[in-house]
Amino acid sequence: MALTKEKVINAINLKLGLSKQEARSAVERVLHLIKEALAQEEDVLISGFGKFTVRSKNPRRGRNPQTKEDLILRARKVVVFKTSGVLRHRINQPT
Repeated sequence: MALTKEKVINAINLKLGLSKQEARSAVERVLHLIKEALAQEEDVLISGFGKFTVRSKNPRRGRNPQTKEDLILRARKVVVFKTSGVLRHRINQPT
């Protein structure tokens, strides 16, 4: 089951005692700050969690799987996430 934005808002509402509207506003603001930083190609580092970076991908050859036609995929930017050592260790702990 995925952790959704609504679940994060509810958790903040319950654990911090903020109203649901205040919790929603806080989550929306944090996400807005992250999106703005990435749009300006700035790294987003969250200690103990990981780092989001924007990388440029060069144009490359591809193929349409339905028609088998060769084509050139355009250059683009992608967001890459690298986990912190703390998170990586926690994920890999035996259960």
